[in-house]
Amino acid sequence: MTGRAALAFGLLLGLASLPVLAQSPGEPGAEGVAATATPIEHFRGAAVGERVDGLIWRGGLNLVSSTDGFGGLSSLGFIGDDGRLAMVSDRGNFVTGQLLYDDMVRPLSLVGVRIDPIQNTKGADLPRAFARDAEALDVVQRNGVPVAVRVGFENLTRVADFALTDAIPGGPAKNVEIPVWMGEIRSNKSIESLCIAPPASPVAGSTLVIIEGIERYGRNHAATLLGRADRGDLELTAAPAVNPTDCAFLPNGDLLVLERGTALLSFVMQLRLIPAAEVKPGALMEGRILLRASGGDIDNMEGVAVHKAPDGEVRITLLSDNNFNDWERNLLLEFALPE
Repeated sequence: MTGRAALAFGLLLGLASLPVLAQSPGEPGAEGVAATATPIEHFRGAAVGERVDGLIWRGGLNLVSSTDGFGGLSSLGFIGDDGRLAMVSDRGNFVTGQLLYDDMVRPLSLVGVRIDPIQNTKGADLPRAFARDAEALDVVQRNGVPVAVRVGFENLTRVADFALTDAIPGGPAKNVEIPVWMGEIRSNKSIESLCIAPPASPVAGSTLVIIEGIERYGRNHAATLLGRADRGDLELTAAPAVNPTDCAFLPNGDLLVLERGTALLSFVMQLRLIPAAEVKPGALMEGRILLRASGGDIDNMEGVAVHKAPDGEVRITLLSDNNFNDWERNLLLEFALPE
């Protein structure tokens, strides 16, 4: 455990049930947020540390805030190994904070929460709802250092980079070129998943983008790799009752694809593992199921990210989007792969 993590544990163990007020540093447009994080101890009947399908349950949080702009969380990425993270929302905002853990390395609290509006290429706030629907995010690194976040948008379909300053994304958007066919999909069935391949991947450095709908091929989900040596289209096999909502690479280059749907008036989800060798131009990605869940254990699951916990364990973090509705929740759920 790092010294920083140990200090965080000591400061927060007695405060886990209290709202944590994040003070805005005062930048224009930034909003400090008071949020509560209620621990989730069980998942599908499993206690923390127990196996659920192909994963180990590590605990979770139910995130609640009375701040109007907190919610609609569609994707997340971790900025370094100290728990700092960035999320995007349906309303065109970055929501940032730091995930802290207790002495058993279970998620404890999200602190330092703030909301900043996403900007267009001219440095102005996004002008209308059609342009604001951010659905996917990953962290851009150079020589192992996070320097920006890459964001995918639906409706006004595009991909753009935003510089990181003290782990906070912002500033004018820098558009990233995508295939013409992808930019022509002007609907909420376009970009839902975006992730950047790690150094161990055969397509290291390439950005994988997956489309939620199946309109392009009529049966499978269209995808593309935005790389230099590895640029080209590929497909993801469609699964019954679910559509892809996010993706993330494991350190070894294997790919995780989060998929979500509805059945019998409740949400369903699954997490697929696709071998690194299947992620390449021209491929049909299929993989195998690591996790399935439905009902009250989950919600509208839209985000997945991979990072290291304070003890060095690789964690898989899932995030749900409450769509700013009282009957949906912002859940953060963490798992690990068995040794």
